[in-house]
Formats: sequence, structure tokens, C-alpha cells
Amino acid sequence: MPVPDVSGRSIEELISLKGRSAVVTGAAWGLGKATARRLAEAGAAVLIADIDEEAATATAKELADRYSVDVSAAHLDAADVASITAIADLAENWFGKIDIWVNNAGIPSFSPLLDLDVEEFDNVLAINLRGAFVGAREAARRMIAKGQGGTIVNVASLAGVMGISEGQAAYCSSKHGVVGLTKQLAIELGSQGIRVLGVAPGFSLTEKTMFIADWDEETVKSCPIPGIGASRLGRVGVADDIARAILFCASDMAMFMTGSTLLLDGGIAA
Repeated sequence: MPVPDVSGRSIEELISLKGRSAVVTGAAWGLGKATARRLAEAGAAVLIADIDEEAATATAKELADRYSVDVSAAHLDAADVASITAIADLAENWFGKIDIWVNNAGIPSFSPLLDLDVEEFDNVLAINLRGAFVGAREAARRMIAKGQGGTIVNVASLAGVMGISEGQAAYCSSKHGVVGLTKQLAIELGSQGIRVLGVAPGFSLTEKTMFIADWDEETVKSCPIPGIGASRLGRVGVADDIARAILFCASDMAMFMTGSTLLLDGGIAA
């Protein structure tokens, strides 16, 4: 295998995604939307796949108008294997190839262990873990068939590397699984030129997490979430903190990285 020499390429060239296509699951809102925005800004064509197709369509139009790149939207149920496969087919038909696949779709769970029923546990794992597995598998199949390699990024969580607050048994199990899946896929797909990376956010403020606390200026600075702790950087994370790291993973800036999961927690795990 030839050794790539990027010493003559500028930072702008290394971060650019022009000519590449990306699928981001769960991208109508929050972390997924912020990720789709950064990938589009870097020049990628993006398919926004979300169970909320109306919101996904609005986000796609917003990003396409803003960055003058091809941004499309489609319905995705991350718990449905056939739906994920259909998204992969759709992306390949629209763009001709899949270069980047971001497994972001996920759901929380807040039931304490003694109240957690099997149906809820299974549903959380079906979306958060099995959905990531199927998405990665379908993306990898198409990348290998095209012979061009690619990048898969799995969105895990701080709950994927440590236990957190009460009521997180299902969520914590699913995200630990995502971290392990990332390692194993990197081993299996590296010889095909496919890099697999994870990102593990701590608590990040999005439209979906506003309900957890009364976000005045002081709470934004300290993030005093019970069972999670406070950021050492003096502020809560925001969606773009995670999106920038995913852009890094997807770009040639990270071309010698695979199998790692990047902690994006403001130092909480330290």
C-alpha cells in the first residue's frame, strides 16, 4: 500500500470535503443538524436522514441555500433494518457513491433499573446500537463495492465510556456497545481503506436537551447535571462542538486515525 504524503497540502485542502458525499442519520435537529451543516460547509453533498421527514426537508433546504451544495432529505427509521438499507441505496443512487456515513440517530432512556422493562431496553438498543451496526454495514458494503474507501463516524456518548446517572442502564449499555463496535469495525474494514471513528459527547445543549435544566447564564457556565458533573472548561457543550470534531474525523486531517473514540466532554471524565 503506498504511503500517502500530505505534507504539500494546505489545511484548507485537508479539511475540504468537495467531491465527497455524506449521510447523516438523525440530522433534522441538534447534533445531527450541526454535523450536516459543517459537512456541507466543507463542500460535501449531504443526505439528511431522519424520522421527522418534514423537519429534515426544512433543514436540507436551509443548508442547500446557505452553502450551495446538494443537500437532500429522506425519512429514516433507525430501528428498521429495511429503512436503513433503503437510505443507503437512495444515497448511492443520488450521489453515485457514499464517502462518509455518520451514525447519529439515537434516543435517550431515563427509566431506573427496577422500572426498566425489556421492551424499552430492546428499543433503545435497536436504535442506538443495532441502527449504528446496520448503517455501518450498509455503508461499508457500498464503499467496498465502489473500491474507493470511506469514513464511518459513530456518535457514542460519555455514557459509552463510564456509568452516569440513575436511569441510564439502557442508554449506557447501547453507547458502550457503540464504542466497542467502532473498534471492531476499524479492525475489519481498515484493509479496505475505510476508517471508523467514534465521538463521545458529554452533555451538549440542543433543542432536545433544553428540558433537563433551567438554562440561565449560570447553569450554562457550570452544567451542574446530577450524576454527570460539571465541565472543567466553564461552560456546557453545544452541538457545534461535536460537529467540528465529526468534520475532523471525516476529513483528511484524521487520515491516520481509526478505531478511536474521541471524548468531547469538557474534561468531565478526567
